[in-house]
Amino acid sequence: MTAIRARAGRDDAPSGPRRFLNPQDGCWHIQLTQGDTYVSGEPDEVLTTVLGSCISACIRDPQAGVGGMNHFLLPEGNGSDRNAERYGVNAMELLINGLLKQGASRRNLEAKIFGGANVMAGLSNVGTRNSAFAEQYLADEGIVLLGGSTGGELPRRIRFWPATGRASQLALREREQIARREVETARLVVRAEVGGNDVELF
Repeated sequence: MTAIRARAGRDDAPSGPRRFLNPQDGCWHIQLTQGDTYVSGEPDEVLTTVLGSCISACIRDPQAGVGGMNHFLLPEGNGSDRNAERYGVNAMELLINGLLKQGASRRNLEAKIFGGANVMAGLSNVGTRNSAFAEQYLADEGIVLLGGSTGGELPRRIRFWPATGRASQLALREREQIARREVETARLVVRAEVGGNDVELF
């Protein structure tokens, strides 16, 4: 089964998430960052990412044995620009379409969602808004939400095994570093949409 990957960004950006063989478990680990989506049914692949206020949806068809993960920054934005996959509305569509292309059936899809932490004091609840968007999107699409982990104040490292649906998370203490990176990226993305003008996101 061929994996499907996508990434938003510059034309000279890498073509997809970093993939490496982890000697500890003998599996291929695929590291997703903002704007990435990856779909696979390979039993030796593990999808990983680090989330602060961002969300990753892990969606799978258990009958087809195929699953995937995305990583988005904000719920909605301009879907026509180069940052489209950083927005939830586009990232979710990309993930679902990737699953269907790999033989999944929409009626069998089930999901777990992770992230949405409010990682920096003084910011509005962007993490909460991201979580609410993901839950509403799944409900609107009729996709069963099995669980996951959202909210809180600490970032997470997520692992997802697409062939089996297994998922795990590890709380991280690098709160300020991850929060600042997400905030700066969000400002750059939205500033690009409004023609370079400064914007107040949070």
